[in-house]
Amino acid sequence: MDRKGFLTTEELRSKTVEGLIDTIVVGFTDHYGRLMGKRVDSEYFLDSVLEDGTHGCNYLLTTDIAMEPVPGYKYANWELGYGDFHLVPDLKTLRIADWLEKTALVICDVHNDKSHQLESIAPRSILKKQLDNLQSDGMDCFAASELEYYLLENTYKQAFEQGYQNLSPAGYYLEDYHIMQGTRNEKFTSAARKHLKKSGIPIETSKGEWGMGQHELNVKYADVLSMADNHVVYKQCMKEVADAMGLSVTFMAKFATDQAGSSSHIHMSLWKDGENAFVGNQAIGPVQGSDLFRWFLGGWIRHVPDVMPFYAPTVNSYKRFVDGSWAPTRLAWSYDNRTAGFRVVGSGKSLRIECRIPGADCNPYLAFAASLASGLNGIKNKIEPPECFEGDIYAAAHLPRVPYTLSEAVNIFEQNEFAKNTFGKEVVEHYTHFFRNEQKAYDTSVTDWERKRYFEQI
Repeated sequence: MDRKGFLTTEELRSKTVEGLIDTIVVGFTDHYGRLMGKRVDSEYFLDSVLEDGTHGCNYLLTTDIAMEPVPGYKYANWELGYGDFHLVPDLKTLRIADWLEKTALVICDVHNDKSHQLESIAPRSILKKQLDNLQSDGMDCFAASELEYYLLENTYKQAFEQGYQNLSPAGYYLEDYHIMQGTRNEKFTSAARKHLKKSGIPIETSKGEWGMGQHELNVKYADVLSMADNHVVYKQCMKEVADAMGLSVTFMAKFATDQAGSSSHIHMSLWKDGENAFVGNQAIGPVQGSDLFRWFLGGWIRHVPDVMPFYAPTVNSYKRFVDGSWAPTRLAWSYDNRTAGFRVVGSGKSLRIECRIPGADCNPYLAFAASLASGLNGIKNKIEPPECFEGDIYAAAHLPRVPYTLSEAVNIFEQNEFAKNTFGKEVVEHYTHFFRNEQKAYDTSVTDWERKRYFEQI
């Protein structure tokens, strides 16, 4: 991985002495994928946190999005007193946070405060468990996530005060690939590109997307754990740069009923001995690939319903899956076909699988873990993929469909033996409770849609 923008401890010490860095963001992600943690004085970090880590309240792995403690978790609750967990910096992730003044950032693993082992329910721990399975077979996984987002001319505070109504997208016609419309937002986008590049995230391209004010900024692929870390830093940077400019960005999967959803397409390939292990001479539909490629694809497709909440974690996620909207709705694969849930792209060393199912609201650690686990199970059990589909998959009503709602997806996940065997019963039980609470919050809330529909007419 390119280490430009990253820091060794010696470099951090030198920059601290020179007064170039005085603050370290010590962070991890909660279940929603939000960066949580502390700001630490850089001298204190070097003297203490570097060796000993720091602590956080374990309720952070049981809270809802509004930070309310949620009852019913075995992991942490009022009866157990909401104790601490241990945040252990992964120094390979120590980097400049270029968009912040004199600040560096480090991603932490979450450890149990008593056993000092990884907390099994923490998102990064779940991905690392799957990486252990992969690396025991002598393989590596490279991945990229293509994040889409909407840029708005309102500040976050203005959006809140307006009840998230009558917001002003930073665009007034569909701007997919439009250079002129993109130019209007280049002040923000160029700043984001430059900050990300200086913060250890190599940049590829940025472009307008198929929505008013919708954009995509692509970063270079990396090993799967680094890519998940980069995904988290990317979102944090984008939000904070927008906030500083009096703008806002949203990574909702479906920001508006009449606009395109925002995705996080996942590209993935396995490598062994420095070579792409998907490359081979077998004809798999129109693709030349290996047994590993074929079985990985078969397992990834087969297990989508089993782990769907890890790709689509909110009620809003499922409103993106609309036919003819560029979001996939059916479980099929094709070569370079954007109507497919799984789009195979590239050839030779660039051969890879693109899963188009996850939305921009996914937690990257969970989405990557689900993808990798499904593919590896496919290899283990030699799961054959369905026949390559050619044509408009939206029109193929006979093909199996992604779940329609979070409730439907969680019902499958809760009872699923593959999920339990892969992630552990404790993890499945914990996340089932998490997703059910998210569904309950929606089911018991009165929405603007209901008021518009029923206030006078009922």
